[in-house]
Amino acid sequence: MNNLTSIPAPAKPAADVAYYRPNGNETDVFAHAASHRLPILIKGPTGCGKTRFVQHMADQLGRKLYTVACHDDLTTADLVGRHLIGSNGTYWQDGPLTRAVREGAICYLDEIIEARKDTTVVLHPLADDRRILPLDATGECLEAHPDFMLVVSYNPGYRNLLKGLKPSTRQRFVAMSFDYPDASAETEILVSESGIDPAIATRLVQLCGALRHMGSHDLEEAPSTRLLIHTARMMLSGMDPIAACTACLAEPLSDDPTTQAAILDVVRAHFAATPHEEKYNHNSPAPSRASL
Repeated sequence: MNNLTSIPAPAKPAADVAYYRPNGNETDVFAHAASHRLPILIKGPTGCGKTRFVQHMADQLGRKLYTVACHDDLTTADLVGRHLIGSNGTYWQDGPLTRAVREGAICYLDEIIEARKDTTVVLHPLADDRRILPLDATGECLEAHPDFMLVVSYNPGYRNLLKGLKPSTRQRFVAMSFDYPDASAETEILVSESGIDPAIATRLVQLCGALRHMGSHDLEEAPSTRLLIHTARMMLSGMDPIAACTACLAEPLSDDPTTQAAILDVVRAHFAATPHEEKYNHNSPAPSRASL
C-alpha cells in the first residue's frame, strides 16, 4: 500500500480555466464529492456539456485530467496497463486509470456503458471505501492517492437491455443529471464560445429549440449545444447561414433526405434568404458572404 498524504494542488488562474456556465448546483456537488473523495456519475444527452464540465472542475481543483472514450473493445488492460516489449526487454506501462490513481488525478470515463461489463468491474474497489486498484499483472495493490477522483458519464438515451450500468456499480457513485441549458443560458454560452453577435445567437438558439421539439418524431437525437457552437463559428467566419446550418445541423443530425429537408425548412424559417440571394444547392459549393 502507498502511504500518501494530500497536498492540495493550486487551481489554475481564472484565464486558464475551461469556460463552463453552471445550470444548477452541479459545481457545488462536484466540489463536495471531491472533498469527500467520492466518485461521480454524470448522466445527460450528447453535447450538453458533460465533458466541458469535468474539464472545468479539474481546472478549478488544480488536478490533472485523464479522459478515456469508452467503447465495445475497451479492455481492462487499456485502463490499468500492460507489459510491453522494448529495447531493454519487457517493461510495465501504466494505463490512464493507474496513472490517475498514482498521481492523484481525475480519471474521466466517457460513455461508460459502451465499455464491456467485465471491464467496468475493475472500478468497484476504486469506487467504494477501499479506494484500491489491484494490478494482477504486477502483483501490486495500489492505494489511491488522496486526490484521485473517478468520474464516469453516459447518455441515458443510449440505454437498452444489453447496455447499462449494473446496480452494484451505480450505487457506488454520487450522480447528477444534465440537460441542455435553457434559452438564455444557451445564448450566453454561444456568444462566449463562438464570439457571434448576441442577436444571431438568439436566433440560433430559437432554431435549436424548434429542432429539439421535432426530436422524438423525426430525429434520432436532438441537436446539441456543441453543434450550435460549430454553426455559430462557421457563420462568424462569413459562411452563409443556410449553408452553415446545412453543414453543422442538417447533415450531422440525419442521413435521411426527407428529414434533412424538414430540418432545412425550419432553418429557413429562422434565417430566411432574401429574394436576391442564391438558394443553397446541396450538390454545389455553398455561397458565402463577407458579413452577417
